[in-house]
Amino acid sequence: MALVTGAGHGIGKEIAFELARKGAKLVLWDINKSNNDETASQINIMGGSATSYVVDVANADEIHRTAEQMRREVGDVDILVNNAGILYGGELLKLKEAHIRKTFDVNTLAHFWTVKEFLPAMIEKNCGHIVTIASMVAKSGTAYMVDYSASKYAVYGFTEALSEELMILGKNGVKTTTVCPSFVSTGLVKQIRDKITTLLTPDTVAVEVVKGIQYEEEHVYVPRILHLGLKLQMFSPRKFERWVKEFEGIVPQYDPNSSMFD
Repeated sequence: MALVTGAGHGIGKEIAFELARKGAKLVLWDINKSNNDETASQINIMGGSATSYVVDVANADEIHRTAEQMRREVGDVDILVNNAGILYGGELLKLKEAHIRKTFDVNTLAHFWTVKEFLPAMIEKNCGHIVTIASMVAKSGTAYMVDYSASKYAVYGFTEALSEELMILGKNGVKTTTVCPSFVSTGLVKQIRDKITTLLTPDTVAVEVVKGIQYEEEHVYVPRILHLGLKLQMFSPRKFERWVKEFEGIVPQYDPNSSMFD
């Protein structure tokens, strides 16, 4: 059984569809009940199996209560996809404290609480898969996304450390995959001014996520060519990296009055 957080919209919704096509039984979490129920309904109509729960992943107590309910109603989770994310964006000095805290509650701390709920059963069976939807900003911090970049750096490190811990514990059957997509047209990033990059679509990312699960890849970069860029970056000074960004004109544009879960 696979659990996808943030399944009512964007990448999470498409990951749920793609997993359903591969025959997985789905449990869907989202803060938006109508969107989440619609995703579950579409999966069930196409012949799959999906159950939806309304969950605010920023609330650790709510995660715990829902996880307990889930275990009673549908059983243990074999694949955990931590996808739910939020982005406010803007100049650091103009960011509200509440928004910064919310960003870390959803994008980073929620991973701790979901993993603590579902990892014990995986460890007991020495079988399972934890998937982290991070971002390329976890590898190269981006202006006007200081809070978001930091939250994704943190969750990248979380999964990397967890993978090493599982190895030391001798639980090699529990796999981890960290996914780092470039900018995706989910509604979080409104548009991007870039001479080279175009916005990815959620379904494109979802296909790569499921491939990463199937082939037990530790890291997945979308598009895949970004992995080569990271290799080259290791030999390049930070000034060169900034020059490349300036040359490409990578400047995300946001609506400062709105935000949404991914």
